[in-house]
Amino acid sequence: MSEKEAISEQYKAMYTAMINKDEDALNDILDGSFELVHMTGMRQAKQAFIKAVMNGTLNYYSAVHEESPITVSGDNAGIIGHSKVNAAVFGGGKHTWRLEQVITLKKIGGEWKITHCTAGTY
Repeated sequence: MSEKEAISEQYKAMYTAMINKDEDALNDILDGSFELVHMTGMRQAKQAFIKAVMNGTLNYYSAVHEESPITVSGDNAGIIGHSKVNAAVFGGGKHTWRLEQVITLKKIGGEWKITHCTAGTY
């Protein structure tokens, strides 16, 4: 598998873990330094994000992934993920979002880990 394919798989695995509320997978995919910047500007560290997924503050139901450009430079990479995501977050109703995730990754111990994510729409 190429580096770009591995990065794409991590991106998709993150969504699968969010949909399945798979805490172990999220802990594995996200680096300890992970931070999510929501569309509102709110920032969540890794454990706060995982807790919000697990307790239903953030509910993800499905994701259809579209073309997402990937750049790789040594042990650092980025992906601009475009996905149509069906979710209900922060007590709001269920809605399908055209979600753009600007993600940075770092290769640690031979595996790509997601270190930062900024969410928006496209």
